[in-house]
Amino acid sequence: MLQALRNAFRLPDVRNKLLFTFFILVVYQFGTHIPVLGVDRAALQSVLQNDAAGGFIGVLNLLSGGAVANFSVLANGVYPYITASIILQLLVPIVPALEAIQREPGGQEKIQRYTYYLAIPMAILQSLGQIGIFSALTTTGQPIIPGFGSDLLLTVAVIVTMTAGTMFAVWLGELVTEQGIGNGISIIIFSGIVSSAPLNLFNLLTSQPDRAVYNLVVFLLIVIVSIVAIIYIQEGVRRVPVQYGKRVRGNRQMQMASGQYIPLRVNPVGMIPLIFAQSIITFPAIIIGVFNPPVGSFFWSVQQAFGNQQGLIYWLVFFFMTVGFTFFYADVMVGNYRLAETLQRQSGFIPGIRPGQKTEEYIMRTTRRITFVGAIFLGIIAIVPGIVSFINSLIFPLDVTSTVNNPALVLTGSGLIIVVGVVIDTLRQLEAQLVMRNYESFMR
Repeated sequence: MLQALRNAFRLPDVRNKLLFTFFILVVYQFGTHIPVLGVDRAALQSVLQNDAAGGFIGVLNLLSGGAVANFSVLANGVYPYITASIILQLLVPIVPALEAIQREPGGQEKIQRYTYYLAIPMAILQSLGQIGIFSALTTTGQPIIPGFGSDLLLTVAVIVTMTAGTMFAVWLGELVTEQGIGNGISIIIFSGIVSSAPLNLFNLLTSQPDRAVYNLVVFLLIVIVSIVAIIYIQEGVRRVPVQYGKRVRGNRQMQMASGQYIPLRVNPVGMIPLIFAQSIITFPAIIIGVFNPPVGSFFWSVQQAFGNQQGLIYWLVFFFMTVGFTFFYADVMVGNYRLAETLQRQSGFIPGIRPGQKTEEYIMRTTRRITFVGAIFLGIIAIVPGIVSFINSLIFPLDVTSTVNNPALVLTGSGLIIVVGVVIDTLRQLEAQLVMRNYESFMR
């Protein structure tokens, strides 16, 4: 890896791509520190310290690259774009018009353009929802933006600013994809996770100095084991063998390539199901928190169970929701690929399986079988903080803060999956650039 990086910096064009990517990430980090007009800093700090919203705000802060903690103009991050992309992925196999557009030449570019259009109303809705939720969860008695909703000019300015910030972040990601080293949106999220990790680790080690060594050892152990497991699962594939028939071109009979296979990934959906599950499981606590139920009531108990990220019920529900979303999203993803249709069009077939509907059923059945391993893996990654919290409660039974100082929350499970995935994809991009230039020099 180090040799590949050294070789990349020796090539002027690859070096320029790396420097350009670094420059874009610096610009994005500057943007995360520009607050929205009229934000009440005291009210914002009270929301960030409110455990009842910790899970949901943590997800938003993760995907915004730390911008939510400052409530900056980039507080929405690229999350509205990701939501729009997921919505269209789910609608394409359902809506015949969208499916027809995707199949025609240039259809994928049209779907991408529709994603940009849909990201704008998604950004507006998220801006309104985020401001409303933050204002309801403040403990200072002041809304997060005083005058929002009553002052028309201020309201319009804030919504336009936050929506423009989302599209600006998406534009920065596209610049990295086109002129940088690729995977721009993922790299934007990656930079936010990496930039916030040192501060989180520092707070973990300094919050309880007597447990600093223990927390550090547990953190390193979680990171090492998780990275190995993520690489093993993310790179694991099931190779389904494929054969191609002979084609006649003119007076010649040509044998298509043999020894081909379809690589079905053990985890084809990445961290999306985990983010879905965490967003939904904290939603009831946020809604209940808006109405401020009395202490000891049923709704107060629900808010405590699903808002404070504690208790067996929360982690069991989180685990099963992650597993369920993994199966659902994997079915949608594999269905969108239309592997059986593509094989039949290219005169390919799976040995022993009839082309067409039988091939599609076989691929879906195989995908669900291997997705079971990926779903269980994501479920375990999701509940690692709960496992660590339970272990801490056994080791430090008298320590009431053991659930707060959790080494597993320095980098969440979805954060680790993003970091590892982006690093692997970036190294592949660099390797491809190096191989291409070696071939060019050889041809000359």
